[in-house]
Order: sequence, then C-alpha cells, then structure tokens
Amino acid sequence: MRFAAINNFYRILLFHPQNTPKIRSFCTIFATTNTSSEFNSPRQVVEKVLAESQREGDGATVRRSIGRPGLKFLDPFLMLDEFSVSAPAGFPDHPHRGFETVTYMLEGAFAHQDFAGHKGIIRTGDVQWMTAGRGIVHSEMPVGEGVNKGLQLWINLSSKDKMIEPNYQELLSEDIPRAVNDGVEVRVIAGESMGVHSPVYTRTPTMYLDFTLQPGAQFSQLIPESYNAFVYVVEGEGVFGSSSSKPMSAHHCLVLGPGDGLNVWNVSSDSLRFVLIGGQPLNEPVVQYGPFVMNTQAEIEKTFEDYQLGKNGFEMANYWRSQP
Repeated sequence: MRFAAINNFYRILLFHPQNTPKIRSFCTIFATTNTSSEFNSPRQVVEKVLAESQREGDGATVRRSIGRPGLKFLDPFLMLDEFSVSAPAGFPDHPHRGFETVTYMLEGAFAHQDFAGHKGIIRTGDVQWMTAGRGIVHSEMPVGEGVNKGLQLWINLSSKDKMIEPNYQELLSEDIPRAVNDGVEVRVIAGESMGVHSPVYTRTPTMYLDFTLQPGAQFSQLIPESYNAFVYVVEGEGVFGSSSSKPMSAHHCLVLGPGDGLNVWNVSSDSLRFVLIGGQPLNEPVVQYGPFVMNTQAEIEKTFEDYQLGKNGFEMANYWRSQP
C-alpha cells in the first residue's frame, strides 16, 4: 500500500505544468516500471471500429476510423486515416482552416508544398505536424515507385487558436526520441513514455506514441486522466485494457474509457505495432465542412467567403498551383 501511494504521487507529479524535463523524465521512469495493479483505474476498451477502405483525394485509398459515421469525432480528434497511395494518385491542391494535421510516414515518402512557399519530402519514419490555423492551401503527393503508407491525424484547435498563422513542426525519423526495454520499443512523437519526452509543442495538449511489442511482451503506459484516448493497431494482434479481452488485429481503432493508464499484452507469435494517441478535450462546438473546421455555421460561411475571395489568410489561394 505504501509503495502504491508513492507511485501515485509520482504520477500526479509527472503531469504538473511546472515540471522541468529532468523531473518529468525521473517520474516517468519510476511510474512506468510497475504493472497493471499499480494503476488506480486502468483504461478499458469501450468502442471498437474497423477502419474500412474508401477513396479520397485523386485516386488514393485510405482506411478511415475517426471521422466516419460510426465515430464522427473523439474530442479533440477530428479524423484518423491510414493511407496507402501509389503514383499518380495522391492529394492534390486543397485548403484547410481551423485545425492541425499530423502526417506520419510508415513506408515510402510524400512530397509536400504549399502556397506560402514551404516544401519538402516526408520520408519513412518522419513526422510533419502542420498547424493550418487561419488558412493554408497545399498538396501531398507520393514520391517514387511503389506503395506509400502512413497515418494522418487531424487535431482540432480551440476557438482562440483557429485563426493563428500557419506553422510547421517537422521531425526526421532519426530525431524522434525513442526507448527500448524488455521487448518494448516506443517512438515518442508527442508527449512522454519510458523516460523520454518529445520536443513537439502541442497547442491542443496531445500524446502520440508509436509502440512495437515483441511476442510475449507487455507494457503499461500512463495517460493523463483528463485526456480522451484511443489505440490504432498498425500491425499484428494485441490485447488491450484487460488480460481477458479478445485480441484485436490490424486496422482496428479502439476507443479507451476513463482511467489513468493502459495495459497492453502481445500474446501472439508476431510483433505488435500500434499507436496510442490521447488529447485534452476542447469541449467546444464543432462545425465542419470538408477541410474547414470552425465553431459556428457563420464562421464556416465566412471561411468559404475568405477562400473564394482570397482574403484573411487565403490571399494566395487564387494564384498558386503546386508544381509536379
């Protein structure tokens, strides 16, 4: 009992806003060395969605989990697509306003360019965290031969942040913090795990962790209790929440209920790869029309007007075209 109380103290301290990275790292190491019995309230899977294939963009195929009729929103998350694209298909010039897109390449590469002159290539293992803010028009197209695969997550912005200037945070694969212990590897795209912390700044507080568990491995990950959270299974098969739960296979999105952490087991003979994503709910109205996400219908209508007339952030929309 005394050990459990001390462990809980470190969990509370871990998420204190005035912590330094060194203190957070120490608390994470201490708090994550314990098994499921040390969670006050382990999170359970409360909803399961199989991401089915659909057409998007120009001939591209995606598996959408969040953002479809069965799971329209999971505040603050608007959409999660697992995409699989071969040239000449892709996502040609299109606008955004009011949220962030996070592109994580699992295989291959995508070329990105926008009307502000920003361009580059997102390669296997790289992350682009784009804040569309008040407005951006961009293209996302595959590079080279073969199939290009990845995940794209849409994160809502609060009303105070929806009209900020566009911004990018980009991480090369080798620069993403990672840790390995007892058959578990984690790549920390946002947030913290196993004593490592991502440099990504999240306007909407977010954790984004990419786990690989070898056969027989198990792991327990802290999640801030105020967060909504979910798992997306990329490869393999795993047991989530309770050891008696049915194993879940690739392309399943698992919505987690309330609690302070998640327990995971790989009971299969193959490796298990999944992303664990959580975020602070905004608890604000969401009005979405395609690539525009605002708080009211009037704001959506104003966004259409701005886009069509080329103003309030869309000044270059009528003059710019991406280059092949």
